[in-house]
Amino acid sequence: MATNLVQTKSFAYSLQIINVYKILQLEREYVLSKQLLRCSTAVGAMVMEANHAESRADFKHKMSIAQKEINESIYWLKLLEAANYLSAEQLFLPLKEANDILHIITRILITVKQNMKLNT
Repeated sequence: MATNLVQTKSFAYSLQIINVYKILQLEREYVLSKQLLRCSTAVGAMVMEANHAESRADFKHKMSIAQKEINESIYWLKLLEAANYLSAEQLFLPLKEANDILHIITRILITVKQNMKLNT
């Protein structure tokens, strides 16, 4: 079975964010931590769903949702840094991973859209 890079990376990213969530819970920052946890773990869930999509359009839709969720996750990470809840050092790896995942998903969506145009 071939390795699915975006699925592997999004799962690892979810684990990173769970650790960030735990730090934020200790700081008693409940609202932002839950927002970050929700959108960050949704990325992997959407990628997993996309891998079992019923059609190309369904695959594209689910990957588009994953793209929106990773964008939201990047927003919350940057906000947490700007608000001094977490340091740049604490956020370096999660932000790098999130941007890598965003790039992969964006490339996948570009390819899917091009292939859908060719097949119409």
